[in-house]
Amino acid sequence: MIKKLLIFLVLNFIALAIGGLFTGSGVSSNWYQELNKAPWTPPGWVFGVAWTFIMVAFSFFMAFWWEIAEHKKGVAILFGIQWILNVSWNPIFFYAQQVILGLLVITSLTVLVSYLFFGNWKKLRIKIVFILPYLIWLVIATSLNAYIIFNN
Repeated sequence: MIKKLLIFLVLNFIALAIGGLFTGSGVSSNWYQELNKAPWTPPGWVFGVAWTFIMVAFSFFMAFWWEIAEHKKGVAILFGIQWILNVSWNPIFFYAQQVILGLLVITSLTVLVSYLFFGNWKKLRIKIVFILPYLIWLVIATSLNAYIIFNN
């Protein structure tokens, strides 16, 4: 279990690091600063804190799920798709400034994480709470992305 947890922590923090490469200059860019953002947009520092917590919790979820999964290849594929969607949103949104494509990506990620949550509800029982912060944050982030599309 510890080995799997460490593997998922490394993979998830690599995803955060890659995303951070594209977020850093994007948030301070004139393009992003001039956008009409949702009133519920949190301050910038909240994103880093939230994503750190989310990825730690998600790593626990993945380690627990991996332990009970009958089809580990399927788990690895779903994790890989999640990883790619997660990493790709930042360059799509901040670097390419493609907010509609960004919404498609983050909506896909939200649907996938919802599937992971609801699909493992009975198997993981109380341990399912480890993916809940990810799901809640994605719902918020999806709404922020959508607000930008409809109000700019």
